[in-house]
Amino acid sequence: MNNQFFDQVANAYKKFQISQSPQMNIVWGFFLYTAIGFILLCLPIFHQTSVSILDSLFIATSAVSTTGLVTISVVDSYNIFGQIIVMLLFQLGGIGYMTLTTYFLLFTKKRVSRWHDSIINAEFTMPKSIRTHDFIKSVIGFTLLMEALGTIAFSVAFFLEGMSPLKAIWYGLFHSISAICTAGFALFDNGFVGYQDNVFINLIISTLAIAGSLGFIVITDLWYRATGKSDKVCFTTKIVMVGFIFLLTVGTLLIYFTEGSNFGESYVFLKSFFQAMTSMTTVGFNTVSTGGLSLPILLAVIFLMYIGASPSGTSGGLKITTLTAVVSVLKSRIFGQKRITFWG
Repeated sequence: MNNQFFDQVANAYKKFQISQSPQMNIVWGFFLYTAIGFILLCLPIFHQTSVSILDSLFIATSAVSTTGLVTISVVDSYNIFGQIIVMLLFQLGGIGYMTLTTYFLLFTKKRVSRWHDSIINAEFTMPKSIRTHDFIKSVIGFTLLMEALGTIAFSVAFFLEGMSPLKAIWYGLFHSISAICTAGFALFDNGFVGYQDNVFINLIISTLAIAGSLGFIVITDLWYRATGKSDKVCFTTKIVMVGFIFLLTVGTLLIYFTEGSNFGESYVFLKSFFQAMTSMTTVGFNTVSTGGLSLPILLAVIFLMYIGASPSGTSGGLKITTLTAVVSVLKSRIFGQKRITFWG
């Protein structure tokens, strides 16, 4: 009887999914993740202190959307199991709805249906040169590899800072996933301000955040080029790479020359780079007090966050490709060009 009931529910849910557009499937998928996470975070067995229903809803939503904003201290409010739930939520949110499902189908040798294909394409907007089969494998493989390397590096760094081995490993895993997913969740109430002079930790976060924000399409495209599957990188990759490097450089120099004197005497350039990087990748970590920045630099930081990095990456924002399209349209209007072009 129970099996029959669950089969009926599963079949009804499948029919509902198929009846929806790819875009609405994505919306319902993330809603389902958030609802499950919210229910779990409401359970007292995952709490260290009393947590309100509203706070649990906010944390679950923030984690799935990889926003990184919090209304309570994650480390003080939830026990280790509650923290694991939060980590799993921003892991799911970071790699995208349907990615794990599609990877499971590929892993079990099952055929990926057109329905799965349509949702993946709606979620990531892939170029025609990249196949869904290869793309999904590269997403999972790249994400797990970077998270594993990040966990090892973080664990060593935290251990050298005086943490116990087990705590260092847990903090390493949590912050590695948070960084690659640009989720912004930290187990430190003041972010990474306490590690602003630790070059190792700064570089680990920067590497993971940039790798995640550049986007899986860019990573897959570069991998194709490196392995000889393609003789050149696509136009999207060129725009993302050049745009990202340009905006990150300008942001770093702007912060360095205007706010550097307020960052102390040590590692001023590193602190400037980190604030520009955390804004562009929308990773949400900080090594200096954001509230202490001047209004002009806060506006620059807002601009970098608003633009973000690459489509199909883990960062938020308008995306570099959209900014490029806007610049191209403006250029064509100013010069009276009938065709909208960029780089010829």
